[in-house]
Amino acid sequence: MSIFIMDTHIDIPWEEKTADGLPSWHKRDQADCAQRDVERRFTVPKAKAGGLGAACLAAYTPQAGLDEAGHAAAWRRAQAMLEAIEDMVPHYLEGEAALCHTAAHIRQAAQNGEVALIPVMENGYPIGEDDSRIGWLAQRYGVRYMTLTHNGHNLLADSAVVREGPEEAHGGLSSLGRRVIQQMNRHGMLVDVSHASRKTMMQAVELSEVPVFASHSCVRALCDHPRNLDDGQLDVLKASGGLIQITAMGAFLKRGGGGTAADFAKHVLYVIRRIGVEHVGLSSDFDGGGGIEGWQDAGETHQLIQTLQEHGLDDSEIRAVAGENMLTLLEKAEERMTKSQT
Repeated sequence: MSIFIMDTHIDIPWEEKTADGLPSWHKRDQADCAQRDVERRFTVPKAKAGGLGAACLAAYTPQAGLDEAGHAAAWRRAQAMLEAIEDMVPHYLEGEAALCHTAAHIRQAAQNGEVALIPVMENGYPIGEDDSRIGWLAQRYGVRYMTLTHNGHNLLADSAVVREGPEEAHGGLSSLGRRVIQQMNRHGMLVDVSHASRKTMMQAVELSEVPVFASHSCVRALCDHPRNLDDGQLDVLKASGGLIQITAMGAFLKRGGGGTAADFAKHVLYVIRRIGVEHVGLSSDFDGGGGIEGWQDAGETHQLIQTLQEHGLDDSEIRAVAGENMLTLLEKAEERMTKSQT
């Protein structure tokens, strides 16, 4: 069986912060994305070896101060990372991968035997106070989704994980966050609720005209972690047409960590039984902490698919979970964008 597999959250290696504690914008060479025998968990040769057809590469910005200096550094970092992603194909991967901004382009890359690389954003912190930056990210860089938060509240919304400061800053979404979601809908950028607080997530579902999704989260009923979605959140995803992309992070899969591909499959099966196969997909969080026994790097992606088959998923279910659900969601965002332009 030929299966299109899409991993919806992979980080690119990058220095975390400067000596001053600001998000680092200094570029890291990405030449190792074209190599097989390197420490990096995702590379295009590894993806091809594992049967992985598409990867969402995240420009991740760590949370720092909610001031002018922090926002300026974050904005500079986000653009530098997106430019590094954009440079991968012409510099290192010509004929092996394709930078893709639409579902159709992703499908075409798969037909051409190329790995589709999709630029995305992790953390809305770089937006600062300027919601017009959403349009720039979408039009200049082709960003297809953005997580509203990371670990810590920003000006857009409250986070699920707070390392310092109050438990809540906005009671969910701020007024700026609501405007940002409207801009994301307008520009074909999916709203990612991974890392967001429960209130933020529920409000985002209610506000967004396009179904929201969690790009790298797991099921709270199976592992009680604040980054995971509870049954009520799963039910809301179903009602809205959204997705949860189960992720290969041991701490989210199993209490105490140490999760395996079998644990991963249990989370997938739980979502299927609770809300349906059309609402679940796959993500690794490779090079951002992800990697479990049975799916340690992109080269082992075929082993994860085999584990899902061993847990009873049939061919149509595998296709849906492996990538078709996410492509359908991207197409919905594109349809909404087209309507806003006519």
